[in-house]
Amino acid sequence: MSTKEALFDYVIRQADNCLILGQRLGEWCGHGPVLEQDIAMTNIALDLIGQSRSLYQYAADVEGKGKTEDDLAYLRDVWQFKNLLLVEQPNQDFAYTIARQFYFDNFNFLFYQALTESADEQLKAIAQKSLKEVRYHVKWSSDWILRLGDGTDESHERINRAITDLWSYTGEFFNNNEVDNAMIDAKIGTDLTGLKPKWEQKIGSILEEATLEVPAGEWMQSGGKEGKHSEHLGYILADLQFLQRAYPGAKW
Repeated sequence: MSTKEALFDYVIRQADNCLILGQRLGEWCGHGPVLEQDIAMTNIALDLIGQSRSLYQYAADVEGKGKTEDDLAYLRDVWQFKNLLLVEQPNQDFAYTIARQFYFDNFNFLFYQALTESADEQLKAIAQKSLKEVRYHVKWSSDWILRLGDGTDESHERINRAITDLWSYTGEFFNNNEVDNAMIDAKIGTDLTGLKPKWEQKIGSILEEATLEVPAGEWMQSGGKEGKHSEHLGYILADLQFLQRAYPGAKW
């Protein structure tokens, strides 16, 4: 794998993370538990989709085949997406949405923070801009972990179930694959294993304050980075890509 091929895969992987999680959060639009949080989730979804646009366009430029951000978002199939398995998991209820967001936001912040030291100037600039948004995302999801964990008996039970059930998807954050190793060698990417202690410390401190325990499970899901996904991604793409596939090349 050449450095160019690895860079394309590295950038598009993060773009897929942002797009798919943004799409998941967008499902809450008009269905939030209260208007304020409905708007908050919609705004976070827009932030993520905005990040994905910058990343897709950069990935298209790196690939050099004349594609656009729309081509990469709408004209790839399930096995071509490289997003983490966590971000495609269903909303189920508000607690699951918060737990998923909490895990990802704290990883995403550390990941972008590391990329601000990247030798790739474009990736560095995207990371610097995205960090401004992700700081808010981390605060929002962490605040809700505290509110639900240290709230009523029912809210405690629901968020505890969610953080436990989604825990097995967090190990994939820190798995370096061939692409990661190539980017580390080129001083473009970051060693994901180095982010794990910081992530665990932050997650642990918030959960403790929320009167929740860090899940004990050690077995972890994997495969998203290699294009191996759960059935849920296919349904997301069926919604996301319908218009483009039904009316190829259509413009507003």
